[in-house]
Amino acid sequence: MADSTARATIHAGGDWLAAVSGATREIIDPADGLHFTVVAEGDEKDAETAVAAARRAFDTGDWPRTPVAERAALLRRVADLLVRDREQLGLLESRDAGKTVEEGRVDIDCVADAFRYFADLVTAEGAGRVVDAGSADIHSVVVSEPVGVCALITPWNYPLLQASWKIAPALAAGNTFVVKPSELTPLTTIALIELLAEAGLPAGVANLVTGPGHTVGARLAEHPDVDLVSFTGGLVSGTKVAQAAAPTVKKVALELGGKNPNVVFADACATQEGFDTAVDQALNAAFIHSGQVCSAGARLIVEEPVRERFVAELARRAARIRLGRGTADGVECGPLVSEQQRAKVEAYVASALAEGAVLRAGGKRPEPSADRPATGYFYEPTVLDQCHREMRVVREEVFGPVLTVETFRTEDEAVALANDTEYGLAGAVWSADAGRARRIAGRLRHGTVWINDYHPYLPQAEWGGFGKSGTGRELGPAGLAEYRETKHVYQNLAPKPVRWFAG
Repeated sequence: MADSTARATIHAGGDWLAAVSGATREIIDPADGLHFTVVAEGDEKDAETAVAAARRAFDTGDWPRTPVAERAALLRRVADLLVRDREQLGLLESRDAGKTVEEGRVDIDCVADAFRYFADLVTAEGAGRVVDAGSADIHSVVVSEPVGVCALITPWNYPLLQASWKIAPALAAGNTFVVKPSELTPLTTIALIELLAEAGLPAGVANLVTGPGHTVGARLAEHPDVDLVSFTGGLVSGTKVAQAAAPTVKKVALELGGKNPNVVFADACATQEGFDTAVDQALNAAFIHSGQVCSAGARLIVEEPVRERFVAELARRAARIRLGRGTADGVECGPLVSEQQRAKVEAYVASALAEGAVLRAGGKRPEPSADRPATGYFYEPTVLDQCHREMRVVREEVFGPVLTVETFRTEDEAVALANDTEYGLAGAVWSADAGRARRIAGRLRHGTVWINDYHPYLPQAEWGGFGKSGTGRELGPAGLAEYRETKHVYQNLAPKPVRWFAG
């Protein structure tokens, strides 16, 4: 990472800079609530500097015109550097975001995979799509070109992974960019910018501004020299980004919230192995990274005949999840990212209980321990039974370790419950009947549907949602297409006068 003692964590035109205002921000370790480093706190002026550098690099630099093979080679070098620094980056992600070290390591592996995937994808493409004009004298082709300057605004829950889903395709397509990581978790994104430079990326192509969304993010979204803005975060902020981008009619890609159903049919639990697997995956769906996942399976929708047995075992196991500092041995779940986030989770649980939910596990702060300081932002994995759609905790994205339980009796009821959300990001279906599982999956209005699994993703497959979960796609060929414009080149090999006018 750049020297935090110098507070120079803004990167523009190849230089590390302090904030124009001189402001700084202390970065907090959520496991103990103590600050452990300092970064620059940029604002609109720093955003202007970074956009200007990206604009110059795009308009006058070599990167947009660099051959595809060379761009792909650089992305592969970055992947190799990520592998080299896996342990250091995994530890940094753990301390910054609160997740376990093992989760941090897996994140770094996925980041490297993303860079390799987009390198392979762009290399395998042809020179353009030929359009048949109906004449041997006409050569017509549709080609792809970089959009230009991209503003990339990323969230705090998966800092480096979400940044890579934007940075890798943006670079593969030949763009320049300004990335704004969350002000809460900027450290691994800062490290990635350093790795890009080490890999040989020209100065000015990659730029970074550390600072808050209401100043830096807002200016990037509205800036006339930005051609595309890609935002991952909450619905309210995403709406503001779209509004800010509208006057300049720039391309906008939004990956927003989710309230994701995990539908379990009784036949999935007909055997002990099936039952144990479905319970285990329900825990994984709801509580990995303390539920701070946009695709978290926070709504368990379970068939009535197996409901009580399933929820009882789920609650028993949830109570046994080992909470603690993410760098400690044996810890399975870390803290929430901030005191503000924990207070939000506590408010949702309180409202659910007031509305009639039944607490089966958790619902409070844990007792302090050696690996769980009292000053850390910990909250117990919580299971709320007998929930219904009128409850706020069922309708709204909690983004914490809270699982609600609803019950169904028929396929139609299961589908109606699963689709009864303003979001449409992800969901899952569990059934031993393959035909039923595919039938239900086909009826769900969600961008990703897992069958008899939860949370895996493939770099080759597009990621995005329906409804208020956002617009645009990340990963896959569509993820690369987001960072491109198409141009139709029509060449007449035997031009003739048209003689539309007398003369």
